[in-house]
Amino acid sequence: MPAPPAAPASGPGGLSVRDRALLALERRSWAGPGAKERAIREELGIAPVRYYQLLNALIDDERALREDPVTVNRLRRVRDARRGRR
Repeated sequence: MPAPPAAPASGPGGLSVRDRALLALERRSWAGPGAKERAIREELGIAPVRYYQLLNALIDDERALREDPVTVNRLRRVRDARRGRR
């Protein structure tokens, strides 16, 4: 199986442009159902399933925590709560 394509160039905090875009999209609030999924497709050019895969890996990255601690900690709490219900 070939390796996945590399993420775009890193910024000053070590996060790629794509990683920063994921965090920025996650910080926003959404008006109604489907709005976030539409934004993921239009702004990032990826499927929502891939977005959530990338986001889940990103919130375990300490560079992301340094970049946006409020968003990353919120996402970690949500993920942990979901895992606890399973």
